[in-house]
Amino acid sequence: MVYLLQAYFGREGRAEAEQLLKRNSGDLDSPRILGAFNESTTDWLQFFMFTYFTDRDGKYQLGTLKESAFDPLARTCEFMLKEEAHHMFVGTTGVQRTVERTAAVMAEHGTVDVLQYGAIPLDVIQKYLNFQFSVSMDLFGSERSTNVAAYYTAGLKGRWQETRRKDDHVLLDATREVNFVQDGEIRSETVAMLTALNADLRDEYVADCENGIRRWNQALEDAGRSERLYLPHEGFNRKVGAYAGHHVSPEGQVLTDAEWGAGADGWLPNDSDRAAVAGLMVPHYEYGEFASWIAPPKVGINDQPVEFDYVHLQEEALA
Repeated sequence: MVYLLQAYFGREGRAEAEQLLKRNSGDLDSPRILGAFNESTTDWLQFFMFTYFTDRDGKYQLGTLKESAFDPLARTCEFMLKEEAHHMFVGTTGVQRTVERTAAVMAEHGTVDVLQYGAIPLDVIQKYLNFQFSVSMDLFGSERSTNVAAYYTAGLKGRWQETRRKDDHVLLDATREVNFVQDGEIRSETVAMLTALNADLRDEYVADCENGIRRWNQALEDAGRSERLYLPHEGFNRKVGAYAGHHVSPEGQVLTDAEWGAGADGWLPNDSDRAAVAGLMVPHYEYGEFASWIAPPKVGINDQPVEFDYVHLQEEALA
């Protein structure tokens, strides 16, 4: 984005690029504009959830910009999408291996209390999932947005896989339903599709996220366990859009402040959960040894054996 601002937008672009480069994740004085990028990465499970859920948001945002009539932007996004694919692979396989290990320990010891055996409890994995999914949902912005309508109409961005859509691609008369909260209930209303393109993109994202959940749940099923992971309701823990200012449970029930306060520790990772997970993140130096909380990968890098000698250190090289 800095490259495009520098190359195509003159003095104003250079000024905007400079301000963009000053922002750093979590910086108290100049944080990133989007909240999900200012959250702490406390451990590897948090990192895997970020690369699964938040980088997946990047995939869909870039996918809309890849359809841009501004060709330099469209071509740049095509390249960036390849990078996001690697990020998401890290997240998908990282969470997969974590769930596989948890499922195996649960099956071996016949208990959900697997922390004592060096694995991450499934309910804690669910809390991490709830958190990262909800902050990533905020990245799509408001369900109703005149800005996104203007961007689409001007040709700056399109929809996810625009060429596969079967409509007129103008959307002047198209409508869709969006949810909102009123009088303690989640209701829906019909709005112009042009103003609801954020919601349209978010639906594509949620459907994609569910694919990973199914794969992770297969590990639980294969281990003979009945427990399952799930995506929380779209309104859960939201700070942006129609659900901002309201409390919604993972099941989709609108809650009072007191009800949210009583249940939040059971739905989102607290300091104790994060400390317990971080306590498992200790180095392992023995050849072929893996941490207690994650299953070994199925294959090594470039389809080599897992215990392949990737690096050889020679004494004279270290001297």
